[in-house]
Amino acid sequence: MFFSQAGARPRMWEASPSEYKKWVEVFKACDEENKGCLSRENFKVAVVMLFGYKPSKIEADAVMSSVDPNTSGILLKEFLDIVRKKKEAQLYRNEIRHIFTAFDRHYRGYLTLEDFKKAFKQVAPKLSERIILEVFRALKTRNCSRKIAGGAYPGGCLRLAAPGREVDQDSDGHVSFKDFEYAMNYGQKGRGA
Repeated sequence: MFFSQAGARPRMWEASPSEYKKWVEVFKACDEENKGCLSRENFKVAVVMLFGYKPSKIEADAVMSSVDPNTSGILLKEFLDIVRKKKEAQLYRNEIRHIFTAFDRHYRGYLTLEDFKKAFKQVAPKLSERIILEVFRALKTRNCSRKIAGGAYPGGCLRLAAPGREVDQDSDGHVSFKDFEYAMNYGQKGRGA
């Protein structure tokens, strides 16, 4: 997705002078008519050049609806801000992936309590098993709003402590990267960027 689902960042990220220069060069190369702004199509080309993918219609619509209606496209300043936010979201997602991979020692693509225990033993060897269990349960708490026959909860329903926020979105009984990313981003909306 072009903009981060979380809408928040742990800290501001600044481009290096060489990255900034590259962004300006891409803007100028895509501003074919030298109008000082990028059209919708030129913006898509710039994203391909910088990030290697063509933005979806939804992404392009979101960007175009955020630009000043008195201009005929995206100005350089707006473009640089959009690219910085995109790069920041990309780096944040990579950090989450790195943390997940540190827990997923067997490269299965999902986390178990054993994965948590081993990871915490390395990074915080004095942390009690009870605390580790509480951390894992914060991700894997059987607290679904609906019970099935016999009072059981459906298919390993995993939830965060907040009602209505299922971590195991695909209900497969494991904390996958997608589930983990969702949990890491939960509560981040409205802070930052």
